[in-house]
Amino acid sequence: MREASAEEGATDYGSDTGRIWVLPVRRHHALLFAWTVLWFVIVEPSGGFSWHYLREGEQLLFTKQGGGGLSLYAHHPELQIGPVSLLAARLFSPFSEHLGQVLAEGTMSVLGLVMLVLVGRTAAWYYRGTGTNHRRLQQRILIAGLAFIPMWIEVSVRFAHMDDVLALFFTMLAVHALVRHKPVAVGIFLALAVDSKPWAISFLPLLLALPRQYWWRTFLWFCGLVAIVWLPFYLGNLGSMAAAKFTIPNQPASSLRWLGVSDPSTPVWDRPAQFAIGLGLGALAVRRGRWPAVVLVGANARILLDPSVYTYYSASILLGTLLWDAVGQRRLVPWWSWIALASLYGGALLVPSDSAKGMIRLAFVVVSTAYVLLWPTKRPRRRGRGTGGRGRGAAGGRRPGTAVERPTLALTPVNAPVGGAPTVPAPGGGRRARGRAAAVGSRT
Repeated sequence: MREASAEEGATDYGSDTGRIWVLPVRRHHALLFAWTVLWFVIVEPSGGFSWHYLREGEQLLFTKQGGGGLSLYAHHPELQIGPVSLLAARLFSPFSEHLGQVLAEGTMSVLGLVMLVLVGRTAAWYYRGTGTNHRRLQQRILIAGLAFIPMWIEVSVRFAHMDDVLALFFTMLAVHALVRHKPVAVGIFLALAVDSKPWAISFLPLLLALPRQYWWRTFLWFCGLVAIVWLPFYLGNLGSMAAAKFTIPNQPASSLRWLGVSDPSTPVWDRPAQFAIGLGLGALAVRRGRWPAVVLVGANARILLDPSVYTYYSASILLGTLLWDAVGQRRLVPWWSWIALASLYGGALLVPSDSAKGMIRLAFVVVSTAYVLLWPTKRPRRRGRGTGGRGRGAAGGRRPGTAVERPTLALTPVNAPVGGAPTVPAPGGGRRARGRAAAVGSRT
């Protein structure tokens, strides 16, 4: 009895950990909310740099004038915005231009806080049953969130890029569905991310972290929803392919310059190479059992080969480091989130030389990618029952020295034996254990 109680306490983490008196609000959430409000107030007066693209795009899409409607991307290839993002921007069209912009910026800022909550719950669900200290997890989310928020305000307020915001938000929902073992939801959310911004296809390797038997069904859901949203534009006007060939200037501070690419604008091979490298690195991350690194390496591929150096690009990097710091490793201090903020945001603001900025971006991409793919990491281990929460062998109930091969292309639930194949709880069984796991996820 005493041993079982000790294990339950190690898994449940305590019901009042981190709450503000009797309010169902965590202290780290309140601090992150205040931090977000502070940055919003600072940046908003000069914000909305690109909001006019969203307003123009949604007006063209729904009024069908000036080459709009299903011919939108054929006549306006500069609108590199997915249809789902234009539909979301439509929600703010009833308001005046300024009020609609501020409301959109506020909504996107709140989505950043929601993502931080989802990251915490994702980590709690993934590490359930391992004796992970809940308070340390909250502290890790807080420290990493303090680095994440400035870059999130950059994309959501200063530039008001709703397409990038939604692409990252849906990607985070896909990650959360992944650890909850909901394969259809993973495919749906990844499709919505691509329907918001096409470069989000670099995160597609996340579905490889599912058990192998779910791959095709999830992939078909993904392809179906992407086709439903994008095919009408290409069938309505074959000139829509022009949007894929749209080019931007190759800026002096880009990593491309350090790679020896001196073309004045986007090379013809650049976009396909971005997607190929992102997909390849993501698949390698899953192959090596580091699926929480998929978002980071996919975002790294983007800034490695992108001709532009806008600071809002780094928001995808910070989401990647946040996931790695919270889920991919168990250190209290989330070093990579702060390294990313200092090198990418700090470097852009403080380093005067364009060449030096490009070198810093390239160095961050190479070093962070090599680290998450190659540096040794500790896998979570479930505490075994009847052992006082200490566990024996690979997991509780397994004899020491028993060799079990761990599938390399599957997400291993923490409540399964380490090294074992993914398991799905039997219907009606493990009611008490599932209740505790759900409670842990809801309190992070």
